[in-house]
Amino acid sequence: MFLSAGEASGDAYGSALIQNLRERFPDATFTGLGGSQMEQAGQQRVVRAEDVAVMGVTEILRHIPHIYASYRRLVRSIRANRPDVAVLIDFPDVNFRLAKHLHRAGVPVVWFVSPQLWAWKRRRLRWVQERVDKMLVIFPFEETFYRERGVDAEFVGHPLAGTPRQTSTREAYAAQHGLDLERTWIALLPGSRWKEIHANLPTLHELAMSDLIAGSAAYTTFDGNRVRQPRDPAAHTLYEFLLPVASTIDPANLRAYIDQLNAEHLKYFGPEASSIRLTLVPDAYEALSHARASVVASGTATVLAAIVGNPFLVVYRVSDLTFALAKKLVRYPDEFPRMMDLDGNLPVAMVNLIAGRRIVPELLQSRFTAANVASALSPLLLDGPAREAQIAALAGVRQKLHAADTAAGSPIHRVAEAVVALLSSSGSDNKI
Repeated sequence: MFLSAGEASGDAYGSALIQNLRERFPDATFTGLGGSQMEQAGQQRVVRAEDVAVMGVTEILRHIPHIYASYRRLVRSIRANRPDVAVLIDFPDVNFRLAKHLHRAGVPVVWFVSPQLWAWKRRRLRWVQERVDKMLVIFPFEETFYRERGVDAEFVGHPLAGTPRQTSTREAYAAQHGLDLERTWIALLPGSRWKEIHANLPTLHELAMSDLIAGSAAYTTFDGNRVRQPRDPAAHTLYEFLLPVASTIDPANLRAYIDQLNAEHLKYFGPEASSIRLTLVPDAYEALSHARASVVASGTATVLAAIVGNPFLVVYRVSDLTFALAKKLVRYPDEFPRMMDLDGNLPVAMVNLIAGRRIVPELLQSRFTAANVASALSPLLLDGPAREAQIAALAGVRQKLHAADTAAGSPIHRVAEAVVALLSSSGSDNKI
């Protein structure tokens, strides 16, 4: 079986799928493109996901030689081994091209986690029709979009919504990671790719070091009353910041980058800023579960935050050229509400698209500053209408992420069932 996933979320889904399929087919082998979790589950990686995960138009252009060499290795492995079935998970810039070679080789293709063709590059619909045998989507509106355009698509639910998770107590979590129980914890999720971290983390680091949240949230007005947030004058900040490390990111490299940011920002914020508490943690779900509120880069993590029910705001920054091109090219279908912001931007956060309205703030490009993040985050830290309204709206999104037919099993189970069905129809199941 050939699996291809190039991002942290796809790595997690791919790992769960391999575990499910290994129970059904103990003698199966798994190859392709994946992250560390897929390797631990049993994939023999032809290419490592962490070596090819880039983002944006200009970023991809700079990495073309390296990406092309990795892509050619994957194509050679398909031709040499001819897998019995392939599962492509998101990562369209690579997976669409792999689908072409898989289709030519007569390999049945399941695509799990749809590329966002409803937003842009709609001409690629023809490629889906030609190269993909089954499209399994994780957002409810995608099934209708594809079926109306002649694609065999099925909404299986979002894998994060159907996965029961246990979290430790606040006390146990604090002891495990050396956190201060007396402080408010805020989760910072800058992205799962290095380019995202370099684009987003410096501003979030500035937010923490400058103590802008304490200044912005010192007084918050709701219900007509001016409420003061208590502050310990002996402490530089009331907050601790949790930074989950994605599986596609080397923790040692991330610590080195944070040390670099510390050295740069201490020049501006003075020695008292050295008390900043920024703690690397291994699991985003637990960090979001324990945080009072969060700042999340646009992507799968925004859905995870909605599933947890943690109030948050969305940030994102790419190169000016990438953003300008995206703004020009992105066109949502007519069935989508317009929801333009003051800068004429369509929403990018999936939770806002699912809700059909802007329920979480979005700070993009030049709007993404430490001061603006502090201002938008502060109302979510205090009990009041803003926090309560977002929590209620996130619950509505969470409900929509479950497939109607819950008896059919979890999303990963349903992907495995689709793989089995394709193997049976192609006669490949006897080989396995």
